[in-house]
Amino acid sequence: MASNSYIARRGLLLDYFDRTAADAWARITSDAPVSAIRQTVRAGRDEMRRTLLDWMPADLSGCRVLDAGCGTGALAMEAARRGAHVTAIDLSPTLIGIAKERMAQNLSEDMATHPQSGSIRFLSGDMLDRRLITSPQDEARPFDYVVAMDSLIHYQIDDLLAALAALTAVSKGPVLFSFAPRTRLLAMMHLMGRLFPRGDRAPAIEPVAERMLIDRILTDARLADHGPHRTRRIKSGFYISQALEVTRR
Repeated sequence: MASNSYIARRGLLLDYFDRTAADAWARITSDAPVSAIRQTVRAGRDEMRRTLLDWMPADLSGCRVLDAGCGTGALAMEAARRGAHVTAIDLSPTLIGIAKERMAQNLSEDMATHPQSGSIRFLSGDMLDRRLITSPQDEARPFDYVVAMDSLIHYQIDDLLAALAALTAVSKGPVLFSFAPRTRLLAMMHLMGRLFPRGDRAPAIEPVAERMLIDRILTDARLADHGPHRTRRIKSGFYISQALEVTRR
C-alpha cells in the first residue's frame, strides 16, 4: 500500500508533467531548439539514458523490459530496437500520447527494416501498479530488466526504497534506476533555480547521500536478496543524477 507522502508527491508530479510542463518536456526530449538551461538538461538526460542502456545487452531479443516512468519513450524505443518487448508506463497521459506518436513515426520504420525489433506497450498510470504493468498472459513471467530513469528522484528515501522493492519484485534481473545525489553543487543549483522563470524550473526532487542510500538498500529486509552493483554520476550543467544498478545476490 502506497504511503501518504508517495500519493501526495505522485499527484504533484502528474499535475506538473501532464499540465504545467508537458510542452516543455516534449521539446526537451526532441531536437527542437531550447534554452541554454534546458540544453544542459537534455544533454544530461541523453547521457543517463545511454548509461542505462549500456548496462543492458546490445541484443535484447526476447527479453521483457519494464520502463518505469518512461516519459516520451526514448529509452523504450531504443530497447525495442534491440529486440526487447517493452512495457512502458508513465503517470502523464499527455507524455504517453507523445510517446505513441513518436513510436508511430520512428519505430515502425525501424521494425520494418529490422525484423529483430521487439515491441512496446505504452500505458498511463502508476509505475508500481502491477495490474497495469503485468498483462494476464505474462502474469507469472517476471521482467528481465527494469529501468527507472529519473522517475524515483522525486520521492523521499522511504518511498524510494518501497518503490525499489516493488520493482525488484517484478524483475528476475537487474533494476537500473537513478537518484539525485546529495551534493553541495546540487543544493546550490536548487537555490539558484528558484530565481528562474517557473517554466524553466524542474519539479522538486529529493536528494539523498549515496552512502546512505546504499546502506539503506543493504539493510532493507524487502531487498534482502539484492545489492548495489554499478553506479555512475552524471553532471551536465543544471542536470545532476546518479545511475545505480541493483542486482540479485
